[in-house]
Amino acid sequence: MHHKTIAPLKNVSLFNEGVERVMNRPAHLPGMVTFHGYSGYGKTCSAIYAANRYKAYYVEAGHSWSQKKLCEAILTELGIPAKGTIANQVDKIIEGLVSNECPLIIDEFDYIVNKKFVELVREIHDKSGAPIILIGEELLPNKLAEWERFHNRVIDWIPAQPADYEDMEHLAGLYCPDVLIPADVLKAVHDKSQGRVRRACVSLERIKEYAQMTGADAVSVSDLNEVKLFSGQPPQRRSA
Repeated sequence: MHHKTIAPLKNVSLFNEGVERVMNRPAHLPGMVTFHGYSGYGKTCSAIYAANRYKAYYVEAGHSWSQKKLCEAILTELGIPAKGTIANQVDKIIEGLVSNECPLIIDEFDYIVNKKFVELVREIHDKSGAPIILIGEELLPNKLAEWERFHNRVIDWIPAQPADYEDMEHLAGLYCPDVLIPADVLKAVHDKSQGRVRRACVSLERIKEYAQMTGADAVSVSDLNEVKLFSGQPPQRRSA
């Protein structure tokens, strides 16, 4: 998904507002925000758009990451050689963030919380003063409540929103520009997706493929018998 094309989506706007709030906060306030919500709501796309717009550093944590791997990933994003002990690397990260004055976005932050590395991120925040945006699943705020000192430094908790009908119109224009999709079909796409951008994109891709295959420049509700809209649910097992 190209970052320039998703700008009007609701969650992109919410994320951008959060980044601007934390970048422009009064100096005495802490500088962390969370952006949390269900899988498929387009959180990562929003983050990548914002990273480009605000020249932010973007890191996506992995399930198997150690503290050292997290530090190395941030240093690589900062363009600093990832060498030395964890303590040395943390110092270099702090120096890099102070000198560049750009936000740091950490995606899949649940992995960092599950591994209990949050104090490392708090140290980076406290000593650099850099705006840090943490992206995670819907229970991220509850998980972070366990670390009181960390929790106190979050100045905004932003819940990602399910995609609405306007988002569907924008996505349709983006992914099916040559196919006329009437309101009732788009409503069906929206209902089937349950507000998850990722599912809606799969459905729109299926509509596009169907239109290409049949040579049609428009689809109707009756075509949805052929176009299987994507709900994210696996097909029911057939009884023998």
